[in-house]
Amino acid sequence: MDKFYVLGRDAVPSFLRLGEGEALRMTLVVPEGVSCRLALEVDLDGAGASLDLAGATLSRSDEQVSIQVTVRHNVPGCRSEQLFKSVAGGSSKVAFDGLVYVAQDAVRTVAHQQNHSLLLSESASAESRPQLEIYADDVECSHGATTGYLNPEELFYMRSRGIPEEEARRMQVEAFLAPILARATPEAGAEEQL
Repeated sequence: MDKFYVLGRDAVPSFLRLGEGEALRMTLVVPEGVSCRLALEVDLDGAGASLDLAGATLSRSDEQVSIQVTVRHNVPGCRSEQLFKSVAGGSSKVAFDGLVYVAQDAVRTVAHQQNHSLLLSESASAESRPQLEIYADDVECSHGATTGYLNPEELFYMRSRGIPEEEARRMQVEAFLAPILARATPEAGAEEQL
């Protein structure tokens, strides 16, 4: 099942349960100008259940965005992948709290969680708190986070090739968000909103 949500336009469920063999590919987009708090919980309760969750946030002004995701692996043999990317400019504040929980008997769990933030100004801020809580052996779990600024060497290179600075910056932001935006279907319209 493939689900695509644009926050500020679509109602996003707060709790999902995946049973045996169920697969969910879910994409969340927070477009420019939207401030929100999202709390999402997903329970993987059936063997072979899988979750592919991704999200993108574009905040260029004074938006306040908080995303909290809890994924619980309650049975053996489930898989989850998470990728969240945020762009923060102006005086905006973005925050990501993610927890991957692996229950005591949930062996052969595969879970990966990544959060990456790009700051466009000195007054913007991004907080990232990825967490793993593992009570089983024989699992493959990882989490990570990065926060940084636009690459000045890439900007210099593009400007030396005749690309105006604003366009070069826009291209870098688009490239940063591309893995999430590529998941959008034409009817979802996320690329036009970002």
